[in-house]
Amino acid sequence: MDLSDISQDEFEKIEAYLNSKLEPKHLLEFEAKLKNDADFKIKVEDIKTVLSGIETQALKEQLNVFHNDLEIEHRTQPITDTVKVRSLNWKRLLIAAALVIAAGSFWFLNGNSNERLYAKYFTPDPGLPTTMSTNNNYDFYEAMVNYKQGDYKTAISKWETLQKSKPNNDTLNYFIGVAYLANKKEGDAISFLEKSIKNSNFPLANDAYYYLGLAYLKEGNIEKAKANLQNSTIDNSKVLLSKLND
Repeated sequence: MDLSDISQDEFEKIEAYLNSKLEPKHLLEFEAKLKNDADFKIKVEDIKTVLSGIETQALKEQLNVFHNDLEIEHRTQPITDTVKVRSLNWKRLLIAAALVIAAGSFWFLNGNSNERLYAKYFTPDPGLPTTMSTNNNYDFYEAMVNYKQGDYKTAISKWETLQKSKPNNDTLNYFIGVAYLANKKEGDAISFLEKSIKNSNFPLANDAYYYLGLAYLKEGNIEKAKANLQNSTIDNSKVLLSKLND
């Protein structure tokens, strides 16, 4: 993980986004960049990993030492410039992250490796057109509107209601699965995506295998990730598979 090219301002925006505190006027711009810039997505995942790593005991202990140092610095040489203080804290955070990496934290390094690949290659399925020209499947397409608006929880709730009466419907199982994946619930996504690929004639089978591979990758099950990616002819499946085989 190389955090040297992440500026203080960029870190603060990413942190605000991860904590759901980014101002609405900046949120759309941020999400557009997140969707279209693979390198930026990796930066966001790196910061997410660092912030999550702070919860580990080893890093907490290091930060306690740094906070004590800061208190001493404040007593001996008061700093009134807020920007300087925040910059100093950011430097301390980088040092703390570096110490955890240097210590060989298995969770930190391996989790980050899988998450970096997942973040780079995962993009939510764009969904089906929602013209609503036919009312036969109105409930399905109403949920599709929710899905395309990013309201995955509502879409899942509506689709699961339909799925209860059609438990083997490939399309329903597929979109419930990708909605769970987009909603960062990989375990739930896997069960539905597994159901969707049981029919070899399912038109979206290639996509289902790809997303299933990504779900297993995020879960850390590399062998199952590879097995499913091998069944998909999508270009990104081949590229991702080659990276996993390196």
